[in-house]
Amino acid sequence: MIISRTPFRVSLFGGGTDFPQWYRKHGGAVIGGAIDKYCYINVRPLPPFFEHKHRIVYSAIELVKEIGEIRHPSVRAVLREMEITEGLEVHHDGDLPARSGLGSSSSFTVGLLNALYAYRGHMATKKELAETAIRIEQEVIGESVGSQDQVWAAYGGLNRIDFRTDGGIDVNPLIITPERRAELEDSLTLYFTGFSRIASDIEKDKIKNLGQRKTQLHTLRAMVDEAAAILGSPNQPLDQLGQLLNEGWLLKRELSPAVSNGKIDELYEAAMSAGALGGKLLGAGGGGFLLVYAPPAAQARVRERLKNLIAVNFRFDGGSKIVVYEP
Repeated sequence: MIISRTPFRVSLFGGGTDFPQWYRKHGGAVIGGAIDKYCYINVRPLPPFFEHKHRIVYSAIELVKEIGEIRHPSVRAVLREMEITEGLEVHHDGDLPARSGLGSSSSFTVGLLNALYAYRGHMATKKELAETAIRIEQEVIGESVGSQDQVWAAYGGLNRIDFRTDGGIDVNPLIITPERRAELEDSLTLYFTGFSRIASDIEKDKIKNLGQRKTQLHTLRAMVDEAAAILGSPNQPLDQLGQLLNEGWLLKRELSPAVSNGKIDELYEAAMSAGALGGKLLGAGGGGFLLVYAPPAAQARVRERLKNLIAVNFRFDGGSKIVVYEP
């Protein structure tokens, strides 16, 4: 039995510039980090006593004889990538809901790759996991996704990720004091809006509009430099980051009409009126988790105003790892 543990992620700045359709022309960058909420993938050999050869367990249960019959696109693609011939059971569990803006699909792909590499006796590198997951999601499955989620799932940490025009990806940890990191974590809270969405549908609309949103995307990219400077300068008030998040959210809303809706706007305004300085809907938009930046002194007021939503505190954490290895 092999079990991998792979983090979800919170993206703070630069989202949209990580689409290869954009950064291969203009370059891109993002800031954010992997968090201490995880996707768990359990892989074990399936004894040959059943009518089915593979058992896939997630929000559904699939019992199939051939890999090509598997409906879950990531499982089907990764098992083919790894040239699996023996029967396997793949079981997924997650700390937080899927389709909620935390990069859960990429965490699943990275975690499954990590588990299957270990099953084959190979301890994959972070670079290998990230690059393989990006290729599978973008080229094999054909999903309309960017390239940041797979990197955070594999590498973990609080990072700046730069996407080069030659397709290369540079991952640089943000160097900040432990006290400033703790202040940042204490100022950020996730609120679950209560509804999920299909991220690729919204991302398709964003990709279609990239050419008409150059000003917004260049500005979002510039915010990465500004955010990195704020985080790396202990003398600058961290609350400036919250205000920058608000500016970024207003720009993100311009990338596609599907990013927000009336209900989300109401929740965001309620948080701001209670003392929040900024925030954003995570991921593609349309639903999922609302990230709110509020100074510690305003946290209780914001939580009271959003008391009908589930609040989730988090800390930044490391990347995908094998937590059980019993070959």
